[in-house]
Amino acid sequence: MKRTEAIKRLFDWSRRGRYVFTRGDLGRIFLEDRFGTMQAGLDRLVRDGLLQRAVRGVYVFPMGRCDSYALEHIAKTMRRGEYSYVSLESALSEYGVISQIPAACLTIMTTGRKGRYGTPYGDIEFTHTKRPATAILAGVREVGRPLRWATAACALRDLKRAGRDIYPLDEEALLDA
Repeated sequence: MKRTEAIKRLFDWSRRGRYVFTRGDLGRIFLEDRFGTMQAGLDRLVRDGLLQRAVRGVYVFPMGRCDSYALEHIAKTMRRGEYSYVSLESALSEYGVISQIPAACLTIMTTGRKGRYGTPYGDIEFTHTKRPATAILAGVREVGRPLRWATAACALRDLKRAGRDIYPLDEEALLDA
């Protein structure tokens, strides 16, 4: 793949609002199917600064139309095909229910694998849930961001189920939320 053609295709996707890709997405975009040539091309694009490796298998096009939700886009791409939503400390902090703000760590409940991943944009912590899709959808809402967000009650329930510390909760703020 030629560099100019790669830039053109990446900017085309960026205009459509997409700037986070899996390795498989990039293979389809660049019409490459051989592993060796594809990986060599990706390594070259990363080395040249056209792509940024967020985590293993996920790449960001930093010159595209990036928004302030890059970390959520990366998390959504990492757990594509699974139910994932922002919950636990991240959601409760947003609602003002806990006094501590999670420093550059996005806490997400997912039906996929658990794990903590460091990216250039901050850390992502996935916590597995066995709740059925209907229960998940009942406790989350669309907020105009890449991932759905748990309601305050759902985030508190998730916090207790995950065995997290509930000490920093502000009871008055919880009642308001």
